[in-house]
Amino acid sequence: MEYARQTGIPVAELSQKSFASAEQRDAAMRDFFLERRVELVVDAGYDRIHTAPFLDAFEGRIVNVHPSLLPEFGGGMDAIEQALAAGATRTGATVHVVTAELDAGPILLQEAVPILEGDTVDALRRRVQEAEHRILPQGVRMMEARLAGSSSLR
Repeated sequence: MEYARQTGIPVAELSQKSFASAEQRDAAMRDFFLERRVELVVDAGYDRIHTAPFLDAFEGRIVNVHPSLLPEFGGGMDAIEQALAAGATRTGATVHVVTAELDAGPILLQEAVPILEGDTVDALRRRVQEAEHRILPQGVRMMEARLAGSSSLR
């Protein structure tokens, strides 16, 4: 937020506590983004589920990075813990298009991360985040190219 303020990027603080429902929060976020002509939404570390007001306004134009190789360990921010608990030998990161069905939208990119003997949650999380940092910019560029080629930008 501080970086955005210092560089003149519009900022809105839309804490869920300020709204009676997630739908009201998402409608306010939708309006803020539409007023600023946002064309692509990137969820990175956004631990909330979008509701219809937001999903409908940005259909096909929201990307998310998830800390697993979807469809494995989808549905929450505890994917790394799930992978370790399941005894998996690998996990990874996925960049996908957000849809109403949680963590089930079209996959843009994935990168596998091996789970090493003796891995801790923190050690594995660091390696998964490194993969996320590599593939998220690539996924954003893919979406930018798709949107630039589309005549149906809203």
